[in-house]
Formats: sequence, C-alpha cells, structure tokens
Amino acid sequence: MPKSLQSPRLPELSEETLTTEQRALAESIKSGPRGQFKMAGPFAIYLHSPSFGELAQKLGGHLRFKTSVPPRLMEFAIVVTAAHWKAQYEWAMHAPMAEKQGVKPQTIRDLQAGRAPKSAPRDEMAIYAFIKELYAKRRVSKPTFNRAYKLLGEAGTVELVGLLGYYAMVSMTLNTFMAPLPEGIKAAFKEPGK
Repeated sequence: MPKSLQSPRLPELSEETLTTEQRALAESIKSGPRGQFKMAGPFAIYLHSPSFGELAQKLGGHLRFKTSVPPRLMEFAIVVTAAHWKAQYEWAMHAPMAEKQGVKPQTIRDLQAGRAPKSAPRDEMAIYAFIKELYAKRRVSKPTFNRAYKLLGEAGTVELVGLLGYYAMVSMTLNTFMAPLPEGIKAAFKEPGK
C-alpha cells in the first residue's frame, strides 16, 4: 500500500498497524472493480470503520462501474456534486475523469466557478437541472424529472439518485475529516474562513 495521505482529524494509520478488518477492507477495494487501493481520500477514512467502509465501497463500486448511467453523465453528476459540496479531493479525482469521458473543459471550469454550464450539451443540462433542483429544493419537479427520465430510463433515473446520494456522502466524509489533496494538486475551491 502506498504512503497514506492522513486526515488531520483521525489517528494516523500505517500498513504495519492495520487490523485484520482494515486489511480485509483494503483487499476488498483492491480486488473489486477499482483494481487498486490508495490510503487516501474516502477509503483511508473508511479504514477507521471497516464494516461501514465495506458497505460504502461496495455501493460506490456498483454505482461507478455497474449502472446504466452513461460514463460521461455519471462523471458529470459526480463533479456537479463535488462542486456543490466544494469537496476538494472529490473534485481533484473526478474532474479529470469527467473530461476524459467527454465533459467539455469549459463545462468543468463553469462548474468549478459555481456557474451553470450554459454551453454544455442538452443531456448534461437536463442532469444539471435535476441535480440542482434536488439539492436546493429536496424535491424534483415533474418537468425536470421527465427530462432526466427520458434520457436515463427507469433504472438509470433510480441509479442517478443513488449516485447523487452516495457522492454527497463521500463529499461530506471528505470535508468533515479534511481529507488532504495528493501532493502537487491545488485546491479547486476556496476553503470557508480562509
């Protein structure tokens, strides 16, 4: 396992001191669809509660690798969520993935700046409206729902909501435990109070 990017709010862990349960979690992540385990980000935090971590990483693995939501729209939804929560680590990991999946650089810049991505394609704008409405109003209107449903279908719409809930949880975890960014990566958002 690589050197850990430690959370300043949790005790430092090292490969030598991991419990049997923590090692099992690391191995489960490594042997799953991600194919690797990094002692960084949410997974390093999940090590402090391996039973919870196992459930969370399985849900995350399913949502990222086994849903009907197209990869571009999935990564777009993740970066919209990261921007909403100003989750530095989440943004740093997923903004490049979103661009690789076809999200335009201008769209990514707009999201980072807190602007609506007006030059984004119609399908991304439908997903953006769905996400913004759900996060702001805790409900989705019928027209907004119908646009997303037409794009994603029944299963995809259910999976989109699950994806948003999961990445909101990940963002809250990263923010609460102050997950540090990998060396050489600059924060995408201004931290509150700084």
